[in-house]
Amino acid sequence: YCYRLMFFCVYSSTICVYLEYPFCLNIHMLTYPCPLSLSHPQTPVLVCSDAFRVFLQRHCPVVAEPFSPTPWCWGGRLQTLVRVLIKSSPQVDYRNELIRTADGGQISLDWVDNGDSAAYPECYSRPTVLILPGLTGNSRQTYVLHAVSQATRRGYRCVVFNNRGFGGEELLTPMTFCAADTSDLERVVLHVKELFPQAPLLGTGVSLGGMLLLNYLARKGSEAGLVAGLTMSVSWDTLESCASLEQPINRLIFNRHLASNLCQAINRHRKMLETVVDVDHVLKARTIREFDERYTSVLFGYKSCLDYYQEASPNYKLPRTTVPILCLNAADDPFSPKHALPVALAKRLPNVALLVTSHGGHIGYLEGLYPRGEGYMDRLFGQFIQAAFDHPGDLKGACSIKEELLD
Repeated sequence: YCYRLMFFCVYSSTICVYLEYPFCLNIHMLTYPCPLSLSHPQTPVLVCSDAFRVFLQRHCPVVAEPFSPTPWCWGGRLQTLVRVLIKSSPQVDYRNELIRTADGGQISLDWVDNGDSAAYPECYSRPTVLILPGLTGNSRQTYVLHAVSQATRRGYRCVVFNNRGFGGEELLTPMTFCAADTSDLERVVLHVKELFPQAPLLGTGVSLGGMLLLNYLARKGSEAGLVAGLTMSVSWDTLESCASLEQPINRLIFNRHLASNLCQAINRHRKMLETVVDVDHVLKARTIREFDERYTSVLFGYKSCLDYYQEASPNYKLPRTTVPILCLNAADDPFSPKHALPVALAKRLPNVALLVTSHGGHIGYLEGLYPRGEGYMDRLFGQFIQAAFDHPGDLKGACSIKEELLD
């Protein structure tokens, strides 16, 4: 099955690569090359303030390194799909904890305490990395396992926040999650800070997890409780992302599969959820938009799916954030179209850095002929969290909001 799927991916990407890269163009300093140059190393575009740029280039040098995608993975679709099929899964032993919420529900947290840390032998001061997986994801996703591996080898503690209903736990209330609702994340951050009040905490989110993290940072402002944030493959404008995923090829390869996974999760918790939604109607959804129209917007009290998507989109909320944030996106991400990237905002906000690679797809960033192991995204994650924990004063100073920037 995997070989057939890979053949289909190669075939479909061969057909559509000229649709994705019909010519060379330059928009807002972002360059998208022709298909013939797809495997050539290209330095990512870093959009941020001068001070933040100096900090990143000094302490996180991968931001200035050319990224050369796997030569036989041309186009964002193939990068996205091959990562699922080929990426290795580092061995990680979690300690699970269930915490209760105000509405009587429960959240599943998977911890790696890293008690043997030589760099931080004292548990109370050991830096903690909070990881938020993507849509339908949990602590067993390959990108999460690689992130945990990067963090623990540097001596840090990790905790993975599994969204309700996706961490293997029982659903105790008829409530799951959405990208606009940060209440569960607020509960998790408060819980971690209560356990380790003297340990610095950094948050990182992938795809929908990144949206949730950005919405949380915008809502909490200076009281977020995090030293920094890192997002990877975020969908900045949910409406634009839906439109991209509803293009014929993307709909066939990605949209229906994700909608099916969401429906399966709803069906697993059918007895609990059928008291608040028409589960049979939800299970007929064939796209993410249909699922959100029938389930998410209904469950969370939005007048329409459009209202939900507007509230979930983190792009326009960036000015409300205060902690340093590094955001990684690929220009060929089928989930997050390049024209929706918040380039103009990143240019004028001192605490936001937008790092854009020409290629990489959605959570892909595969490099090398046989890209099973560590990739570009993993190295960026490891370097940035170490920079944030080792140089907190420099980071805060580089990203401080000066009065003249607010005029």
